[in-house]
Amino acid sequence: MSTKRLPSRDELVICFAHVAYRMGDAFARRQTGIQWYEVRSVDELRASATRPHVIVASGFWRNELLDEAPNLCFVQSISAGTDQYDKERFREKGVRLASAKGVNARAVAEHAMSLILALARQLHTGRDNQKAKHWRGMIGDPAAREDELGGKTLLIVGLGTIGNRLAQLAKAFDMNVIATRRNPSDGAGAADRVYAHSELHTLLPDADIVALTCPLTPETENLIDAKALSLMKPSAHLINVARGKVVDEDALIAALSEGRIAAAGIDVTREEPLPESSPLWAMPNVLLTPHTAGETRRYEDNVIDILLENLDRLWRGEGKLRNEVV
Repeated sequence: MSTKRLPSRDELVICFAHVAYRMGDAFARRQTGIQWYEVRSVDELRASATRPHVIVASGFWRNELLDEAPNLCFVQSISAGTDQYDKERFREKGVRLASAKGVNARAVAEHAMSLILALARQLHTGRDNQKAKHWRGMIGDPAAREDELGGKTLLIVGLGTIGNRLAQLAKAFDMNVIATRRNPSDGAGAADRVYAHSELHTLLPDADIVALTCPLTPETENLIDAKALSLMKPSAHLINVARGKVVDEDALIAALSEGRIAAAGIDVTREEPLPESSPLWAMPNVLLTPHTAGETRRYEDNVIDILLENLDRLWRGEGKLRNEVV
């Protein structure tokens, strides 16, 4: 099926759909003259699906909208991840799709570095002690004390935009940075050395910290499983700012409980929100954040930049979109 043509600027209607982000406010400040409206629930989005030519969404997206939104020409994802979109259905319907890849790369990399630092300096236990009004004494066992990062080896799994930015930050702390990427010939960027994903198991035993910044694909689902965890140092830390399904969560919980790895900083889980029954909530060697690595005060404006660029490309009849998916 041929691609649907975007209507003119004065006819275009955009729907912004997100539970929290103030996309409409950010768009209004641009004074584009383009019609828009905002919804705060999936039900609202589906109820108004006959109106928009463009939908800007992420978590609210339902593939049924491809049938329910007859005017839809283009979907600008608010998120970098696009696993929720049925790409083949988009192609069949002639609807274009672009991601927000890179929109929060700095924020995610800084969040990963924050988790690395917090675990090394035991800030999470410090906060627990503060809440309990407990002044912890000095620790005699060197292995149980706070640590420093200089000379440690950081293994970044997925040296894309986020991974490369994390490598830059880690080098500022005098860390040795190795990384994997799908195509190592694309270069090491800020890392000291880069390898193919297939070499992950040979790299894990040398890593003091393993940071996951890879996308979720069939190849990366359960990438960190019981076997991978068994290859890590007992003193190693795992940082996940990728997707929850990249890690076998049951295997991780077992490894943490049994002291086979030392700690984990987790921003994403297999099921979100994380169920109250999950052992991760109460584990003292886990620092948990609620999928907020990508949160930044600049988020809305960064997405609007991509949206407006893609609208201009579509109006000019260009075949390639920024962050094109379909």
